[in-house]
Amino acid sequence: MAERQVYIDYNATTPLHEEVKAAMIQDFEVYGNASSMHRSGRIAHARVEEARQAVGDLLGTSPKTIIFTSGGSESNNTVFQTMRQLASGTGAQVQGRNEIITTTIEHPCVLNMAAFLQTLGFTVHFIPVDPYGKVRLDALKTALNERTLLVSVMMANNEIGTVQDIREISTLVKAAGAFMHTDAVQAVGKIPVDVEALGVDYLTLSAHKIYGPKGVGALYVRSGVPLFPLIRGGHQEDSIRAGTYNNIGILGLGKAAVLAKTSLERYGRELSTLRAQFRDGLLARIPNITINGHPEEVLPNTLNVSFPGAEGESILLSMDLVGIEASTGSACASGSLEPSHVLTAIGAGPELAHGSIRFSLGWGITADDIAYIVETLPPIIERLRAMSTISSVAGGMAS
Repeated sequence: MAERQVYIDYNATTPLHEEVKAAMIQDFEVYGNASSMHRSGRIAHARVEEARQAVGDLLGTSPKTIIFTSGGSESNNTVFQTMRQLASGTGAQVQGRNEIITTTIEHPCVLNMAAFLQTLGFTVHFIPVDPYGKVRLDALKTALNERTLLVSVMMANNEIGTVQDIREISTLVKAAGAFMHTDAVQAVGKIPVDVEALGVDYLTLSAHKIYGPKGVGALYVRSGVPLFPLIRGGHQEDSIRAGTYNNIGILGLGKAAVLAKTSLERYGRELSTLRAQFRDGLLARIPNITINGHPEEVLPNTLNVSFPGAEGESILLSMDLVGIEASTGSACASGSLEPSHVLTAIGAGPELAHGSIRFSLGWGITADDIAYIVETLPPIIERLRAMSTISSVAGGMAS
């Protein structure tokens, strides 16, 4: 076992913040069902509503627009299943609309739901991105028409960190009379997210990406837009999301939202500085590497690097032996031998895609940790390249 551990995979999940952990432990004593009318139930319900207010404050919106879910995948599925039910109805608002627009770099749950709707007769347009991972607005404008029902575009990519101009995209979508959804799981808590300014109808977030617990998330639903239950049963969440409230998880999300809001400016400043030091250190020490993603419009914590001539999983295993924990891409796609669909979408060839590592920084990472990786990684890459039969061919966009 390595003497030193540097966890640099915060886009996969974050550790519980100590204040979140303390608040959740305290809430273990609040055992009442938040749907019950007695005193214990009312105390539990008040805690849920405090958390709802905190999430609303983080997103710049009313708590009435926040629905608690089990996480990002459930929230995204709820939106897509709502579109399915809308299209099968007779409402004048959606009559004749059965087309979905999304992008080629979305999270697997969005891509798989879009593909599922295709099997039900929906037309789905998968909009391409440029070499930096930005959505091609010309292709979006071409795809938008009077039959478009929903447009779903990830706000910030989980693999390469590229941030989309959701406000501009939303303006185009609204002009076409369609609904706008953004998966903001990787954006919330890292960059400013104001749903009113963005103009979106639906927005997804997850607690475990912002130092909260796993198994809880939220869906923002603009007042007046439709939403059908994915889970039917009781009256919870205004009969939109049935099931006994996960009080401890929801409380944890609320506390994490408060902390994210208060530390947002410092997070962006400090993590951007560390990311720049990391990028510059790797570029100076390791020849023939490619930085994937947009050079400026990028999450402050995300650095995706291709190492031509070295295979990604071998790099990960070698780093793990010296205590460096990173990822080859989305944690939801781990176990797949296929190259990253995100890197493929930005034009990286199979060699670059298979030789890419996602480093995602977070609270707890120090300049000393970055220096350790920059010192430790070059001989690993040199050794793997010497062993590899892959030709070291540079490609993609460097920054």
